[in-house]
Amino acid sequence: MNSRRVVITGIGLVTPLGIGVEKVWSSLIEKKSGIKRISAFDPSGFESQVGGEIESLLMKDYVPKAYRKSTKIMARDIEIAVAAAYEAVKDAGLITKCLIDRGETEEESNIDPTRFGANIGAGLICADLTELAGALYTAVDGRGRFDIHKWGNEGMNNLTPLWLLKFLPNMLSCHVTIVHDAQAPSNTITCAEASSHLAIGEAFRIIARGAADICICGGAESKMNPMGLLRQQMLSRLSKRNQDPAGACRPFDVNRDGTVISEGGGLFILEELEQARARGANIYGELVGFGASSNTHSWSEPHPEGQGIALAIGKALDDAGISADAVDMIATFGSGVVEQDLSESRGIRAVFGDRTTRIPAIAVKGSMGNNGAGSGAIDLAVAAMCVKNNRIVPALNVNDVDPECGLNIVVGEPVEAEVSTVVSTGYALGGGQNAALVIKRMED
Repeated sequence: MNSRRVVITGIGLVTPLGIGVEKVWSSLIEKKSGIKRISAFDPSGFESQVGGEIESLLMKDYVPKAYRKSTKIMARDIEIAVAAAYEAVKDAGLITKCLIDRGETEEESNIDPTRFGANIGAGLICADLTELAGALYTAVDGRGRFDIHKWGNEGMNNLTPLWLLKFLPNMLSCHVTIVHDAQAPSNTITCAEASSHLAIGEAFRIIARGAADICICGGAESKMNPMGLLRQQMLSRLSKRNQDPAGACRPFDVNRDGTVISEGGGLFILEELEQARARGANIYGELVGFGASSNTHSWSEPHPEGQGIALAIGKALDDAGISADAVDMIATFGSGVVEQDLSESRGIRAVFGDRTTRIPAIAVKGSMGNNGAGSGAIDLAVAAMCVKNNRIVPALNVNDVDPECGLNIVVGEPVEAEVSTVVSTGYALGGGQNAALVIKRMED
């Protein structure tokens, strides 16, 4: 058990279903899809040509005017994180340096910046291929082959001196902390799709042990680029339903054939309970447990029985001091990849046993695809909204749940239900890291 209680007071989402937690929630309730044919680049040479793209993301809406020059060295992943941070801060009712500098308030900050930390998950940021290709072209020899000596003497000089700063994973947290003046412990976690859960769990620990009173945490990533698409294609993880983009990703469905690349992310404001109460904050729920594990089975394939996932869930429940019988809903990762879904479901069943056929479970990636390092934060945000509203969103494209998975995936229409305690699972598709978080309805 943890010494200080930690609650969720703000959520910021940036996804193909929209920007802002209420927008995403309503889109899920209305069973909308954010998956379309890819337009960010020409996908015609790829086996999978569909994905989730964020529309109308303008950085001037999320940073102070004096900071706009810095947006020129923001990769797409960084932009998503900065926008999600702004949304989370606004949702939490915080008054940070960003809002003051933007002229949105004349009030002074209502938090101590020296007690405001950050933990943000990031993925493998793709370099600007057009910009990089132009520089590489100037480093070929007379026979058209790449020359490392010419690259050192000439090619590199064709990249802006600040070029690398666009693609370092820690720059998500860097920009967010500078814009909002978060001076307490800051960390970046890069563990693929498990990054969000791990970052939120670390923020939870930081507040619980008294190293900060408030943290902004979660993750963001854009796989919406040729390299992101190619990597997943080479690993045979993608759906090829190009003629039916909205129906391509089918988590746990018996006819699933892969996941869909996407972009997006979410950031939370976690806060020590008494501070949140003192400033009259809206509380979505209490974060009560965190567990993590490593999968040493394979670098590219999940453990067939979901051993690591079961271990992470068990640790999270132990940390929360509750039994599996107390859980009202499971927020699955649900990638839509056949082997990954089987591994996850078997790991869940190892913990919950026969109750998995009765506990409602959600799977949101059918609506917006795999958001990489941002996926876990989105999943947890939807879970928090289910707790807040006592309503469970349906999973899109799950028409016939695979009996081998054995989960009670909510399909069809939203379900009204008492949702007090939720377990959210996350894992890296390539094997390695697994994590689980437990949230509860706020209790006095």
